[in-house]
Amino acid sequence: MERDKTTPTQQDRSGFKREMLAALPSLRAFAMSLIGRHDRADDLVQDTIMKAWAKQDHFEMGTNMKAWLFTILRNELYSQMRKRGREVQDSDGYFTESLAQHPAQYGSLDLQDFRQALDRLPPDQREAIILVGASGFSYEEAAEICGCALGTIKSRVNRARQRLQDMLQVSGEHEYGPDATSAPVTSRAFIS
Repeated sequence: MERDKTTPTQQDRSGFKREMLAALPSLRAFAMSLIGRHDRADDLVQDTIMKAWAKQDHFEMGTNMKAWLFTILRNELYSQMRKRGREVQDSDGYFTESLAQHPAQYGSLDLQDFRQALDRLPPDQREAIILVGASGFSYEEAAEICGCALGTIKSRVNRARQRLQDMLQVSGEHEYGPDATSAPVTSRAFIS
């Protein structure tokens, strides 16, 4: 009966384990040189050994175990560093206490009102404002798409904006965002 080459034998496993254990002192020294703290270096070595053990079928016996482990350790360190770059240490909860978020239901209601107002625009104005305001086309591109003059598109967009402001009863930029009740609560997070 011929053995499947992808399934490690007991001899392969013990050889793998022996080589891995022999590389531990060098691996730990490498981790210390990269991190500088014994506790974090030991954690990194442990994570490396766990990954290597789980992926031992990817290692070809007879090749350089030390180089393979060093590569795993280095990649693990970089992964942890990237992860830490996205995380905020907040063990006392100070950062969390300062966070505030506008209630989502208001934004949802505002969007619903906007959609209804947009649907009530004449088709030519709705098309122009969607092309320029929502789809990001220039006035020239929108004019080409609609098959009309540049001035016509500009006029349609301007009339659509005016009608939307009137229908939504919005008079200026200050009317966007949180209402007068929730603004003081959420702005605390940005003052400090």
